[in-house]
Amino acid sequence: MTSSRPYLVRAMYQWIVDNGTTPYLLVDAENNASQVPTDHIQDGKIVLNIAPMAISGLTLGDDAITFSARFSGKSQTITVPIEAVLAIYARENGQGMMFTEEDGALANESDDDDPDTDPDKPKPTLRVVK
Repeated sequence: MTSSRPYLVRAMYQWIVDNGTTPYLLVDAENNASQVPTDHIQDGKIVLNIAPMAISGLTLGDDAITFSARFSGKSQTITVPIEAVLAIYARENGQGMMFTEEDGALANESDDDDPDTDPDKPKPTLRVVK
């Protein structure tokens, strides 16, 4: 199965915007693929305002979030890999969703790599209980 994180980020973004609040992303700025303004990083993380009126060209993709924004008067292209998204929430009330590193890691694991998986072991099944 693919990671659910990009789907959840898109859904939360739409919900936050639909409710008239400001969507913020908390990003792991230490992720090597993150392209964020380094002047605004604190403790290895950065908070980005992704409200429609604050940015342009927003793409909430399956692998990355990209957009253009102004920082200190200079336009920059921002790229955030989906696995670097730690949270998406509304600035006004803090409602949203946090993610853990395991969220992405679990989606990429394969049953073939699991040492506890025995091909001769019967698979779990469902049955009707009356």
